[in-house]
Amino acid sequence: MSLSARLAIGVMKAIAHLPLPVLRGVGAGLGHVLHALARPRRHVVDANLRVCFPELSEEERQRISRQTFVYVAQSWLDRSWLWHAPRKVVESRLTLRGAKEDLDELANGEQAIILFAPHFYGLDAGATTLTMHMARPSMTIYTTQRNPMIDDWARAGRTRFGSVTALERTDGVKPVLHRLRRGEVLYLLPDMDFGPSQSIFVPFFGVQAATVPSLSRFSQLGRAIVMPVLTRITPGGYEVELLPRWTGFPTGDIVADTTHMNKMLEGYIRTMPSQYYWVHRRFKTRPEGEPPVY
Repeated sequence: MSLSARLAIGVMKAIAHLPLPVLRGVGAGLGHVLHALARPRRHVVDANLRVCFPELSEEERQRISRQTFVYVAQSWLDRSWLWHAPRKVVESRLTLRGAKEDLDELANGEQAIILFAPHFYGLDAGATTLTMHMARPSMTIYTTQRNPMIDDWARAGRTRFGSVTALERTDGVKPVLHRLRRGEVLYLLPDMDFGPSQSIFVPFFGVQAATVPSLSRFSQLGRAIVMPVLTRITPGGYEVELLPRWTGFPTGDIVADTTHMNKMLEGYIRTMPSQYYWVHRRFKTRPEGEPPVY
């Protein structure tokens, strides 16, 4: 396993210096192959799209499905240059947008901030862009990879720029709250199904979905404001948009807050539906008595 991991990392380092159009072309071809051959994962994507976009025709959903596999492959290959290309190259391919006052607050402010970063395929590029921009410490929460070599490689890539702490999901909430109360920034991706023990059921595209209420809890207990950040794959790299802070959030009602989060997320997804992480079994945990989606 270590040999295959070493080989995979070596390949990523080698392709980091390819021109971006070449790398994206390879990713597009690989994505079409994955769509054709990765049937179990394609089943997950197609089921998610049927649940979330019943108003679309089957032809339209299939177009999104094919394109999402292209973005899966392209975003994976893009980690090569994000994590290994010279800083100047990385900077030239990343664009950060947002109101000046929000960008200044993020970069140099003292108020704790939670960046609500939904699972669009550009999430690693978004994190890299923001850590390049920020002068103050930040943190992210991640799930440990099974292979220690891959885990070390991913951790190093995600903490390459800026002052970033990568906390393991098993570390619990205490280190997160401690750092938030010191005024740090949290890059949070709470829009996945982590099972019934960590979730509450709230609507997502009109369907009850097990949703982690961490955005509400961390904001309340860490005395932090919430700013959404959306990352879009573009022909020239990635565009990262920092949206205005949410007002009146949190409310103190964890169900209402988490419902609001999912409602806002739906709107973000509709702006670029093929770039959302549909390969995840978002509806794997079902309310009691409800039939399985997959």
